[in-house]
Amino acid sequence: MVTDKLSNAPLYYALGERIKKGLEYIQKTDFSLLEDGKYTIDGDAIFAAVSHYSTKPVEEAKTENHRNYIDIQYVVKGQEKIGYAPYKGQEPSVAYNSEKDVSFYDCPVSLFTMNEGSFAIFFPDDIHTPGVAVTGPGNVMKVVVKIRVD
Repeated sequence: MVTDKLSNAPLYYALGERIKKGLEYIQKTDFSLLEDGKYTIDGDAIFAAVSHYSTKPVEEAKTENHRNYIDIQYVVKGQEKIGYAPYKGQEPSVAYNSEKDVSFYDCPVSLFTMNEGSFAIFFPDDIHTPGVAVTGPGNVMKVVVKIRVD
């Protein structure tokens, strides 16, 4: 897992051409002009999902990881906590769904705060719990860029 401010994104370009493209997309896009939905960047290799939602208590949030995609999660507006745990063979509470590329877990996570203008990169071995309220429900606009792992 990586987390930083978007202004430092060029430091992470060396993680791969697709990650670089995903970070550049976030840097160059005016998300105030986009509606919620899926946006293609490079076919199914790189795409973005834009969403608005209200954060929730950690007990109601879903803990997940992915096998085929890396997530770059960018907070456009608002703030939220995200839980993190390294994958160490934990058994999923909901088995892997290959169509949605997700497994769900019921395991302890460490929470950190994502402020407006910050991003986190979650690799397949990073279990994460997005959308957690900081002090109470809050409105968030987030972009998740999905980077296919080949």
